[in-house]
Amino acid sequence: MRGKRRAPRPPIPWRSPWAPVVCVAGAVAVSAIVAVSALVKDVVVVVDGARKPVRGFAGTVEEVLADAGVSLGFADVVRPATQETVSDGATIEVRRARPLTLTLDGRTSRHLVTATNVGDALAELDIAPAGGRLSAPPSDVVPLEGMELTVDTRRRVYVVAGSTRLASRTTARTVREVLRQKRIALSPGSQVHPPLGSFPQDGTVITITPPRATPIPPEVAVLDWQSLALCESGGDPQAYNPEGPYYGLYQFSLPMWQVVGGMGLPSTWPEDEQTYRAQLLYQHVNGHWKGQWPTCGPHLFPPPPSISPPSDTPRAALRP
Repeated sequence: MRGKRRAPRPPIPWRSPWAPVVCVAGAVAVSAIVAVSALVKDVVVVVDGARKPVRGFAGTVEEVLADAGVSLGFADVVRPATQETVSDGATIEVRRARPLTLTLDGRTSRHLVTATNVGDALAELDIAPAGGRLSAPPSDVVPLEGMELTVDTRRRVYVVAGSTRLASRTTARTVREVLRQKRIALSPGSQVHPPLGSFPQDGTVITITPPRATPIPPEVAVLDWQSLALCESGGDPQAYNPEGPYYGLYQFSLPMWQVVGGMGLPSTWPEDEQTYRAQLLYQHVNGHWKGQWPTCGPHLFPPPPSISPPSDTPRAALRP
């Protein structure tokens, strides 16, 4: 009697001739996944304070920025440098340059800054306008397209008007504004130097002289007033001689100073004002200078230049 026929045994996978191939392929795939995972880097790109995570295979800062879609412009600042190698977990900082037109105490200049607000931009330019005046608050944003900024620092200026002497700390943008702040009224025709519309720099001396209604004729203006002043006072506008008393460059007595419209003491006024009043005095006495400057008056009239004989004149002809 025949026995029953047994069913065939199922094949054993590891005894298959393809088993080694499959195992090797699997090992390779796992190794590749592990290797690729090791190459992937997580980097943070910070552009003007805004953080952006980036994952990729980039090896340098420049490649990471390209993957992040960040383009660089002229004068942009990148840290680390674009050619530096990037490691996993690194942070790349990009600060974009912004044009800034700065008017500082009346002088305009142009700069590129990477600061994102006005306060940081001034710090970047090493400007500390403590107590000064800004055209925009420090917290204002400096846009990428740039901006104009006016800064008036607090400066010390001086005002001289006859015997009046004033010192002021100011942020004024014009001489006119300084005088308005000090409540100094100008009479019609008063002379102001520097001009009313000019910018008062630190240390500026603003002088106010009385009106000059009387013109000085050319023949009086061309006299040698400098030589007269050197003789009378040594060229010192504050000179004082108690014997008179006499004051200033031209040693005015107070009565004669007042005759020609002078106010206060002659020695308290600038040189050009003293010279103007001396020229008026010369006209007032009709050119009779000896009564006013008996010793030094001749200095007003320098001697005419000597005439030298022609160089080709024979020496024998010069002998008597």
